[in-house]
Amino acid sequence: MWIADQWKDYEVLDTSTGEKLERWGNYLLVRPDPQVIWNTPKINPGWKKPNGHYHRSSSGGGEWKFFYLPQEWSIHYGELTFNLKPFSFKHTGLFPEQAVNWDWFGSLIRQAGRPVKVLNLFAYTGGATLSAALAGASVTHVDASKGMVNWAKENAASSGLSNRPIRWLVDDCVKFVEREIRRGNTYDAIIMDPPSYGRGPKGEIWKIEEAIFPFIQLTSKLLSDYPLFFLINSYTTGLQPAVLSYMIHLAICNKYGGNVESSEIGLPVKDKGLILPCGASGRWVAD
Repeated sequence: MWIADQWKDYEVLDTSTGEKLERWGNYLLVRPDPQVIWNTPKINPGWKKPNGHYHRSSSGGGEWKFFYLPQEWSIHYGELTFNLKPFSFKHTGLFPEQAVNWDWFGSLIRQAGRPVKVLNLFAYTGGATLSAALAGASVTHVDASKGMVNWAKENAASSGLSNRPIRWLVDDCVKFVEREIRRGNTYDAIIMDPPSYGRGPKGEIWKIEEAIFPFIQLTSKLLSDYPLFFLINSYTTGLQPAVLSYMIHLAICNKYGGNVESSEIGLPVKDKGLILPCGASGRWVAD
């Protein structure tokens, strides 16, 4: 398992009964987690005095209950700053487990010894975009939500990266890739974090089980003659690491060679000594 264990401003303190207790900077949140199927004693005192608690509804969805929590605050990962705010369906605007991938490709970019163009698809609030830009890459950031793209721009400004070569685009990722292929544009590295289900700006429907492999094949056509890496993240239960490896191998290795590796990603749990699984990632890197 690839573990995001370099955080200073974030940690999972404990897990029990379908929930996790997290520290986000100076604030404690309790959020549901479908992986936490064990019922163990809640010893950490934070369970009794969180700043925010997301309660899932039996009919679907849920709602936040807040206790002395600001509408927005920030945490840091190395030189990066992320602005957080609780919003729909338990999210805060950041997936901390992805830091293990940021470190991985950041190192590849720094060691490349050449200019690197990165395409970040389904780019959300920009964690991967900022990490790639900080490492020295030029980045094209694409997400269907204008609100998420604006949030990512705010994170870039807070991180002192507003002047870096980042292209911010609100667009349907599939249609954007199709247009880039027609334009003849290429990228040295591609990152994608596709949702299990989603809609584009004009109502385009995305179902990952049906769409992901054709999309990987399509997107691979944007790789340059000397690509550096390809990364896909998945939070969909059915897409196991071996499945990610197989799809990447079929779509990329036959043309470019290279090496494929996939694994679960996770976060250490302070009070339990275990690693909380948080989806999976598949990585391809050139020879």
